[in-house]
Amino acid sequence: MLPPEALRRPLAAAARLARAGAWARPQVLASLATGPRQNNSIFYEIRTYDIKPSKMKEFVEMVNKYFHLRTAHSELVGFWSAELGAMNKLVHIWKYDNFAHRAAVRHALANDKDWQGKFISPALPLIEKQHNEVAYLVPWCQLGKPPREGGVYEWVTFQMKPGGPALWGEAFQAAVNAHINTGYTKLIGVFHTEYGLLNTVHVIWWNESPDHRAAGRHSAHEDARVVAAVRDSVRFLESQQNVLLIPLQCSPLK
Repeated sequence: MLPPEALRRPLAAAARLARAGAWARPQVLASLATGPRQNNSIFYEIRTYDIKPSKMKEFVEMVNKYFHLRTAHSELVGFWSAELGAMNKLVHIWKYDNFAHRAAVRHALANDKDWQGKFISPALPLIEKQHNEVAYLVPWCQLGKPPREGGVYEWVTFQMKPGGPALWGEAFQAAVNAHINTGYTKLIGVFHTEYGLLNTVHVIWWNESPDHRAAGRHSAHEDARVVAAVRDSVRFLESQQNVLLIPLQCSPLK
């Protein structure tokens, strides 16, 4: 039987490694932690609604007319409709200070007669399915804004191998930075899920137009730096999906 001191030493060393864990130390920390996040309690709720095909126009009109009732309670980051890669789908992101803040907002909404009567009651029959996730911005990314209004957004969802950013964070960051450095696209945000399907990363890009995005992607595929970074990161990738989004009238990100 080993003395207690001998048992405590490796545990203490592991704890020190976990506390010092950086996004860029995948092999050392993969078994100890999923990696760091922003140094605050702020999180983002990502909501996805599938709308009945015959009701999409009606639903969007209701959103644009009444969503000021919802944004009176908490901060809306963006609201988009899918143009390519999905159909009759809406995506919106909400920012919360912490989980207590979200709970208070949800309670207030449930008791807001205008919101319930003017939007929720008529809107619910138009929705086929709802899905939500809680995500944090990765620690090396701040939420950005497009250089101007107009343009389109690309929502890229990466399903990564289990292990979290401690496993694949360094390679993933390098791949994102390689695309940024080409200059053809603008990074808006990189989100890592906390609730919902885990090991999911959502990356939002802004482009002037679908054609500008296509031309930029073509150039990126011929850029040796991008190719090398992507090849290094795909070993941690299980699946990927891209959706082209158009901002709604009520969206702060336009």
